[in-house]
Amino acid sequence: QVQLVESGGGSVQAGGSLRLSCAASGDTYNCNYMGWFRQAPGKEREAVAGIDTGGGTTYYADSVKGRFTISQDNAKNTVYLQMNSLKPEDTGLYYCASTARNLGGLYWAGTEEYDYWGQGTQVTVSS
Repeated sequence: QVQLVESGGGSVQAGGSLRLSCAASGDTYNCNYMGWFRQAPGKEREAVAGIDTGGGTTYYADSVKGRFTISQDNAKNTVYLQMNSLKPEDTGLYYCASTARNLGGLYWAGTEEYDYWGQGTQVTVSS
């Protein structure tokens, strides 16, 4: 089992920044790939960014490229999501997820590929 705890959400104005953290504990060998997802009210959960925790390769949704950065601190078993130039459409509940699978570029964004999920942290961007 893996426990994932997100933190760092909040309310900001458009153009602002936030940094989300996801701390993993338990069987962290199940964190081969980790991803950040978000879900806005009335919408499906969508992938935002992912990382191969072994090789360091990162992946981003087109909507956040150039604005968001995913990174990791292996010593702390923590993954971060630095979000800059935030827009109102970035508003949503942000989830961290992990899997032991080696997903690669084709599958990193699939919600069905991840086995463990955190409870989420709310991000609200006002215009």
